[in-house]
Amino acid sequence: MKEFIIHSKDSVRKEDKSTVMSLRIDLELQAKYDDLAAKSGYSRNQLMCMALQYAIDNLKFIESEEESVTPQQ
Repeated sequence: MKEFIIHSKDSVRKEDKSTVMSLRIDLELQAKYDDLAAKSGYSRNQLMCMALQYAIDNLKFIESEEESVTPQQ
């Protein structure tokens, strides 16, 4: 699996093309993001967005057998 690499934050800002979204996560996972945010200089939100993008970029979706079977005619 590809590593999820995070470099220290630099001062370059991107154009804001974001939206607000609510997410419930386990308290232990939140603590890990808090720790990583303190070490990296990125906000917890920025790190979660990076992780979500990484997940989408490296996702392998497998359809259920019912969805992938074509009906016989």
